[in-house]
Amino acid sequence: MAATDARIQGGDDRPKVSLLYNQAFRQIVYQALTLLLIGGVIYFAWTNAAQNLARANMTSGFGFLNSRAGFDVAQSLIAYSSDSTYFRALQVGLLNTLVIGFFGIITATIVGLLVGIGRLSHNWLIQRLSTVYVEIFRNIPPLLVIFFWYLGVLALLPAIRTIFQHVKDNPGAVFFVSNRGIYMPAPVFGEGFGIVAASFVAGIAAAVLYTIWANRRQLATGKRPPVLWVNLALIILLPVVVFVVLGAPLSFDYPVPGSFNMRGGMVIGPEFLALYLALSLYTASFIAEIVRAGIRGVAKGQTEAAYALGLRSGPTTRLVVLPQALRIIIPPLTSQYLNLIKNSSLAVAVGYADLVAVGGTILNQSGKAVEIIAIWMAVYVTISLVTSLFMNWFNAKMALVER
Repeated sequence: MAATDARIQGGDDRPKVSLLYNQAFRQIVYQALTLLLIGGVIYFAWTNAAQNLARANMTSGFGFLNSRAGFDVAQSLIAYSSDSTYFRALQVGLLNTLVIGFFGIITATIVGLLVGIGRLSHNWLIQRLSTVYVEIFRNIPPLLVIFFWYLGVLALLPAIRTIFQHVKDNPGAVFFVSNRGIYMPAPVFGEGFGIVAASFVAGIAAAVLYTIWANRRQLATGKRPPVLWVNLALIILLPVVVFVVLGAPLSFDYPVPGSFNMRGGMVIGPEFLALYLALSLYTASFIAEIVRAGIRGVAKGQTEAAYALGLRSGPTTRLVVLPQALRIIIPPLTSQYLNLIKNSSLAVAVGYADLVAVGGTILNQSGKAVEIIAIWMAVYVTISLVTSLFMNWFNAKMALVER
């Protein structure tokens, strides 16, 4: 009766669980111990390095970044000279690395998508060619692919003297290809071009908002407003109209022959081309296999249902299969993007001034090995984390939403 009264009064006879058996508490403890362990390792490594430097009468710190560089960089997207600082040189190397990563990822994705679909083609020739491409590139080290393009293809292009003769024979030519690079007109932006660029960005934002509105209207009414032509008008027509109204604030600086090389214009060096083509085509072979696996992962009934509705092979692949395959493709695709960015450090083999190549030159001049390596690690970790966060966000947007 007393026990009954205790239960009526709100008592609880269940045994209390010790904190040692509480799963949430143990997870917190394990995470705290892991952080302490990592922090201890970092502290020990940094202290040991500082002591070794002091024993060798060497100073540490990043103050050397403000010193004069004293060396030139072949390809720079921002203003740079030998009188610039080490920090400016590292900025040039970082931008060159980002350019390789950006254009390499775009090209590798397009080529990998086409080759992956080609491996599943019913056309015997396309399927075999796609298979040969994948088996060749994914079984060759990326460094050899870089050497192939740099020494086996680009070095065999016409010499600069041949280009000079070509210019004499064709006075109106503005585009030249030689073993020193691809020469082309350089854009010169006039006053007001920033407004044109702003209108282009605004057009893209408006197109995205309009597409979201069109999708919601289609779900609500069953009728889809015209999207393609409206988006083309916002993204292309709007900037063109602004460009014309402002008086076309854009001109070009054309390359012309100089004493020993071309003057003016802009040049894409063979080092960039070799690295860009090698990393793009090498990574595309792995992306092709990911695409093929993703398409194979879509239930065959989806394709059969599309055929039953009267869709042909092309629209079925584009509208039915690929959107579902993306949910399988995106997670491993992130790893290939990260591999391409990290493989860009092989640029030092062909003399392309990426972050590692520029940092190596600074290391040899200043002797700041610990600081330069720390900068390399911090930059590559940051780039990888940003890429991973974006791909995880995109993967979440593409995931199925359960009702």
